[in-house]
Amino acid sequence: MDRHLHIVCMDVPYPVDYGGVFDIFYKIKTLSEAGIRIHLHCFEYGRGQQAALNRYCAEVLYYKRVTGLRGFSLTLPYIVSSRKNIKLLNNLAKDDYPILVEGIHCTALLWDDRFKSRKILLRLFNVEYRYYHALYKTSRSIFKKIYFAYERRLLYRYEKRTATRAFIVALSEQDALVYRNEFSADKIVYLPTFLPFEEVLTKDGTGDFCLFHGNLSVPENESVALWLLKKVFNDLKISLVIAGKKPSKKLSRASAKRANTHLVVNPSDAEMQDLITKAQINILPSFNSTGVKLKLLNALFNGRHCLANEAAMLGTSLEGACHLGTDEKDFKKIVTQLYHHPFEEKDRQLRKFLLQGTYNNSFNAKQLIQWIW
Repeated sequence: MDRHLHIVCMDVPYPVDYGGVFDIFYKIKTLSEAGIRIHLHCFEYGRGQQAALNRYCAEVLYYKRVTGLRGFSLTLPYIVSSRKNIKLLNNLAKDDYPILVEGIHCTALLWDDRFKSRKILLRLFNVEYRYYHALYKTSRSIFKKIYFAYERRLLYRYEKRTATRAFIVALSEQDALVYRNEFSADKIVYLPTFLPFEEVLTKDGTGDFCLFHGNLSVPENESVALWLLKKVFNDLKISLVIAGKKPSKKLSRASAKRANTHLVVNPSDAEMQDLITKAQINILPSFNSTGVKLKLLNALFNGRHCLANEAAMLGTSLEGACHLGTDEKDFKKIVTQLYHHPFEEKDRQLRKFLLQGTYNNSFNAKQLIQWIW
């Protein structure tokens, strides 16, 4: 007998061009290959309808997100209230198939009495209130700071209420721990992220530059890039490439001041993967410890040496696959040591041991199917 599953997404999960949709898209693909008939529900607010999703889904339905002032609420976080959609709820109520909700963003249905007896799983991407606190700290705009602070307060209350209303599948062990300790979640498990790569493909030898990559329009990523320029590579005669989407004028000016720095603006997916593969060191510290850093996993599967900090690694159990630094002095020292040190077969074997047992799409899909049915 066919097994049907509703999946509710906060965004259209294709093309797979930013971190928030990697887990969703490759989960859909793997579940479809396992024979699950997927009824996909997406909020569309700029990415458009995507015919590629029809290859993996029995149906794909799109809903408009209510953005701007009309989407605000005094009691619900904006990321939730702007996705509260009657048409979606009515469509979900037409049958009794289980529902996989992708992110706190799409949990309005948990407060609808029609779904009290339904099997509902919540895929938790972040401890959202902590993520918004990190955005508050890194933002330079007073208006954005006010918004992030207000949303953080609403999210804390909302996440606390939501934590006991669904079976939660956390993206990181650290987030699961926070939900247990802070919100008394008693039905929460950890399932690693679904990825486009399942085999370690690192190259031997040495590269001739260090790489920091990410969406440079995100305040945290810009802050990290500026920190690397001003505190780590300020007096190192080592090449640094910073690559990503939409860098600000401030970051462009800061990178132009340093002769050994090259800024790659809006690289294609193929160009970005080429940079990750060719770099001698992928440098990926983080200024917040929520969620899972997909760019770090990409670098570990496809790049040579990786340098990060504790915040980037927290909850991943992958510390053995990465070089760790705590401050600019550590980063300077480790960069200098690794820059001429070849990546070797023993390094690759360690990566395989640590990564391929955990980040296995087929195995993790079987585990998810077991929890659902």
